[in-house]
Formats: sequence, C-alpha cells, structure tokens
Amino acid sequence: MTYQSVNPADGKLIQSFPEISDAELEAKLAIAATCFQSWKSTSYADRAVIVARAAALLHDRAEEFARTMTMEMGKRIDEARGEVEFSSNILTYYAENAERSLAPVKLEPTIGAAHMESSPIGMIFGVEPWNFPYYQLARVAGPHLMAGNVLLVKHAGCVPQCAIAFEKLWIDAGAPAGLYTNLLISHAQSDAVVDDPRIKGVALTGSVAAGRSIAARAGQNLKPSSMELGGSDAFIVLEDADLDFAVKWAVWGRMYNTGQTCCAAKRFIVVEPLADAFLEKFKAALSALKAGDPMDASTTLGPLSTESALIDLLKQVDGAVAHGAKLVMGGKRIDRPGAYMQPTILTGVEPGNPAFRDEFFGPVAMLFRVKDEDAAVALANDSDFGLGGSVFTKDAARGQRVASRVDTGMMFINNISWSDAKLPFGGIKNSGYGRELGDMGIQAFVNKKLVRTADLQAPA
Repeated sequence: MTYQSVNPADGKLIQSFPEISDAELEAKLAIAATCFQSWKSTSYADRAVIVARAAALLHDRAEEFARTMTMEMGKRIDEARGEVEFSSNILTYYAENAERSLAPVKLEPTIGAAHMESSPIGMIFGVEPWNFPYYQLARVAGPHLMAGNVLLVKHAGCVPQCAIAFEKLWIDAGAPAGLYTNLLISHAQSDAVVDDPRIKGVALTGSVAAGRSIAARAGQNLKPSSMELGGSDAFIVLEDADLDFAVKWAVWGRMYNTGQTCCAAKRFIVVEPLADAFLEKFKAALSALKAGDPMDASTTLGPLSTESALIDLLKQVDGAVAHGAKLVMGGKRIDRPGAYMQPTILTGVEPGNPAFRDEFFGPVAMLFRVKDEDAAVALANDSDFGLGGSVFTKDAARGQRVASRVDTGMMFINNISWSDAKLPFGGIKNSGYGRELGDMGIQAFVNKKLVRTADLQAPA
C-alpha cells in the first residue's frame, strides 16, 4: 500500500488509503482542465477571496491541522502549529500581493511603446514531500492559484491524511471543482501525469534522485519545472562570534523538525580558536534533549517520520564511522517505541568519506575545524549542494563578505530564519533550480508576453 498513516511515535498503523484508478485519474484531470478555462479569466480580486478564505480557515483550524501532522509524521506539536500558521501567512501574502507581482511592466523601446504582461499557463503538477506537509503545499498553491493556474498534487505516501485535509481546505473555502486536486497515485501514474499534454508545468520538492527523474521527464515534454532537492548547509562560526548565541542557533538549526529540513544546518564549520568550546557546548545542549510524545508540548526530541527513515539514517552513520569518522555522541536508536534516534555528532569526516558528500536528513551533525575564514569558505563551497548556509560573526561587514563568497541559494547572517513568505526560497547545484515564495515564486509558471505598439513600415 503506497499511502499509509503510521504514527512514528509508536509505530502503529492508523489508516491505509488505496491509489485511485486510471479512470479516476482521468476524471480528475478533466475536471481540472475545465476549471482552468474559467479560473484563468477570474479576476485577481475574486481569486483572492478564495485564497484568503483558505488562509483564514487554516488559521482558525490550526490545532486540527497540526495534530493531524504530528500524528502522521511526528513533528512536535508546537512546531506543527507554527507550520500551519506559516502556511496560512503564505496564502494571505499571495492573496494580497499577486496582482502587484504580476502587473504589466512598461518597457522603453527605441520606437513606440511596449510592455510585458503575465498570464497563467494552465494545469500545474506538484510532487511534494512529507517533512512539511502543509507548508510545501501552501508555497505552491498560494502563488500558482493566484496566478490563474490550477494545481494537481501528488503528496508523499506517509502523509495521506494531511494531503486529504489540504484538499478539503480548498473545498471548504469555496474553490471551484478542479482548482486544487489531491492525487493518490502511483509513480507510474505520476509519470503519466507529467507526460499528459494538459499539464503545462511541474514543481517538485524531494530528493536529488526524484528531481533528476521528474526534471528529465518534464524536459522531454518541453515543460517548465522548478526543483528543490535538499541540501547540506554550512553553519560557519568565525572566531569573533558570540559563542552562546551561535550554539543556540546551532541546536535549532540542526534539530528543528528532528533535523528533517532541507535547509537545516548540517555541516558545522568552526574556526580553530572556538572549536573546542563550541563542540563542548553543542554536545551538552544536544544531550539535554529528551525524547517523548510529540503531542506533548514539553517534549524536546520527536521521532523521525518513519521507521525506514530511521533505519536508513543509522546505516549512514555506521557507514561514516566505517570510513574513518569519529562518533562524538549518539549514533543509535533510542530504546523506546517509535522511530527515535539519539542526537548525533560526527567529527573527522574527510573528503574520501561518503558522508562528506551526503545529506543527513535527521538529527546528525558533522563538525569540521578550520584555521580561518578563507578555509571556512572553501569548505562550505566544497559541496554538491547549494541550498542555504549561515555565518556567525559580530562584524556585520565580515558577515556580508562571507555570505557573498559562499556558493548557495540563500545565506543567513547570525540567524537561520528562512520562514518569511516575502523572501524567495531555493538553491543551486544539486539543490535544484527555481525559486519559491516572495515575488519570484509567482513567476515560475506564467507566460511573460511582450506586447509592442509601434508606427513602423515593413522593411522593403
């Protein structure tokens, strides 16, 4: 069964959901196609009524949505509540700003007048992951629905109840049939959706392997795509950093969502003068986290999303150690029901170790010692990924300089605060391409049409 709700806090199966048939899939595609014909001509103001209503319902039902998320993928309840609110904020942002973002842009040709105008391209297919079950959906739904497109989404197999709840949200908000469609489909059916000529764009957040597969298929069909494929973000601590401040961000940056975040801090690069003290304080802070029921707000360490995610991560850590890394702390599952893992720190990870290139999607930190700023930047850039990164220093100008030197899609100075609907999110290299959120996020799947008026005679 592809779609199953299993509570990762105790390993118990809650409910299974069958994949839809090919005939049911075709019916949903046809409804979405019909919806687009009217939605594309709907005014921004009328689109905004529905999107804003969905945002309000998310806010009003935050506890209900959050508890479903915690039950299905184990996110600690306070973090789950925060995700629901952020998702509501994203929808509100696009309801209020889409018309401004897509307003015609006046150009200045040599002769005559010209402008660029934006129009929707049609049915957009989203493939989204489990680690942020609502935020991932909101950041494609908000911009692309407000742009006049319609959206069909294949969500991750372990969060079907979240997927179903988000589709119902749009129905409750008064959306026309086919505006937002959840698809409980197989990988083969997903490929068929990408191939379908009615689908005009593809957005994916997921693994590098999934990105290569879906991007290649979209490319074969000459369809635009956006890809967010994870990262191995550097967390640079320079010798003039506020150590206690940096350690607090380090714990949050690595352990938020139990470390299951694309733009989490994963490679801790600390200049030699602070390395020992940083490691001591970081280790103490991680050791203080206590595993417990993620529904309990006092719990500080939740489970991983699934048993298979835990097993895979344990194998990664064992492989890193087998190739010469030193296990400073953790590295084992916690002896209790559910998919819980000890917070883990690895040092001595050399370039020949597979861990040097890998992404650890869970509570595993790699710590590297470097002699100075230049060495920190060089190590930060020695990565196949390029999603985010951060630098900690008391010198604002130095922070700006380091941020500019690191090859990545996002850099944060003395913070890792990426949760702002107004700011673009995305990366380079194996972290993918395209941007979501902000003013850039709504531009991905619109036709940017040039319109020129000029009193010109045809050339002889």
